[in-house]
Amino acid sequence: MVLEQESVRQSRAIYYASGIVSICGIIFEVLFGALGSYILGDGVKQYTLTISLFLTGMGIGAYISEKMTRHLIASFIWIEYSIGIIGGFSAMLLFGVTAYLPPGTGSLFLYSVILIVGSLTGVELPILIRKANEIGVSLQKSAAKVLFSDYAGGLVGGLLFLFLLRPYFGLVKTSFLVALINVAVALWIVFRFKHELKRFKLHAAFGVFFLAILIVGALFGEQAAFHFEQQLYKDPVIFSEQTAYQKIILTKQQGDTRLYLDGQLQFSSLDEHRYHEILVHPPMAAAARHDRVLVLGGGDGLAVRELLKYDDLGQVDLIDLDPKMTELAKTNHLLTELNGGSLSNPKVNVVNEDAFRFLESADGFYDVIIIDLPDPNNESLNKLYTTEFYSLARNHLHPDGAMMVQATSPVFAPQVYWTIDKTIQSTGLQTENLHADIPSFGGWGYVLASRSEVQAEGLKIIEETEYLTTDLLPALTAFGKDEDAVIEDGNGKIIALEPNSLIRPNLIGIYEKSWTNY
Repeated sequence: MVLEQESVRQSRAIYYASGIVSICGIIFEVLFGALGSYILGDGVKQYTLTISLFLTGMGIGAYISEKMTRHLIASFIWIEYSIGIIGGFSAMLLFGVTAYLPPGTGSLFLYSVILIVGSLTGVELPILIRKANEIGVSLQKSAAKVLFSDYAGGLVGGLLFLFLLRPYFGLVKTSFLVALINVAVALWIVFRFKHELKRFKLHAAFGVFFLAILIVGALFGEQAAFHFEQQLYKDPVIFSEQTAYQKIILTKQQGDTRLYLDGQLQFSSLDEHRYHEILVHPPMAAAARHDRVLVLGGGDGLAVRELLKYDDLGQVDLIDLDPKMTELAKTNHLLTELNGGSLSNPKVNVVNEDAFRFLESADGFYDVIIIDLPDPNNESLNKLYTTEFYSLARNHLHPDGAMMVQATSPVFAPQVYWTIDKTIQSTGLQTENLHADIPSFGGWGYVLASRSEVQAEGLKIIEETEYLTTDLLPALTAFGKDEDAVIEDGNGKIIALEPNSLIRPNLIGIYEKSWTNY
């Protein structure tokens, strides 16, 4: 009777352990995908590679587990210790590798970690199933219960990462916290099965040692990662926050304040006036009235600052997905000095919502629509550069209104720029193409659009600007031979540009290829 009760307790311990480590496994998997997306870009590509490599690793681990028929508990313990140490330090070390080692080393490091952790995870379940069978549970029953614990744990892990760990703890601290759970489970198994371990004290000592290391990592790892991340930016980082949607970085050096979102420069305070004056004043000059203006993106408040220079401005609706970004633009003194407190102006209505969803449910027309969104370097941003998205914008544009779209660089990525122009035209809107030199960005492009023909020549720019003038505006429509709409491949053949759409998202591949060398 006593032996039977002990077997029941041991089998329960195995099922609990399998559920907990499966939670850790799925969290590590999505964590690696998030790290790849942030550090290496192109979220769809990174998550695809992460899932593929992790599953391949699990297959390798399952094959290796076939050779493991003795010392099952000791094997499981050391697997968990290994996952804890490798997975725990993975995020912090990835920042260091990316900062100090040659380009490409970061991706090699991350993919290697994914494969190793995946392989170790693949060994876990077969060992636990075999151990459950060894203590008297039938193979069919033990496999079913362990697999149920694993799959149910996978759902819990995904939800925990999405709604708790990533938003509140960030990537680095999350890796250490999950690793601590792996090691804690192993240490619990050490004491639960201590009678089976020939070197119980050694296993326990290593467990306590690894726990101590990971606790130190959880306490100080973010500071180390912040130091590594500092090396990725030209100037000292003065603000850093991982929100539910993106990583926000502010840097400052000798009077130059810069904003980065997910590692991509959004503005430099030394020349942002050039960018935002071209973004705002041409469509305001082209529109018949300014009663109702829509800004999609622009959570830093700089475009709205330019809009507020117009005495006849009515209501401004600013739509930005991330409430942390708009709150920062309202409260951070560096940003409020630049935007003049624009987002706190009573004329401005800030809505934290996805731009696509907003346009789907919005009512009425806007006299001016300004689309100031990050470049289309992933699937979630790509949908905001599609025929479908620009069609929604067109549907809310007043017949005598005007729209301006930031459209990346026609110098560095001409095929991307002219594809965006082609996509806007595919909705029936007429376009005028503009570009200018923004020192912190290089040559940058914009697309001015309207229901009727729109030309920069004849538009009158207000005097309250630092860069843009009425006389200068027509000159911004002249493009050099290496940045015009005629795009040739390496053999001199003209490339036919196709509109970007949700069904055929061709822009992401073009964007990635165009920016490879920059």
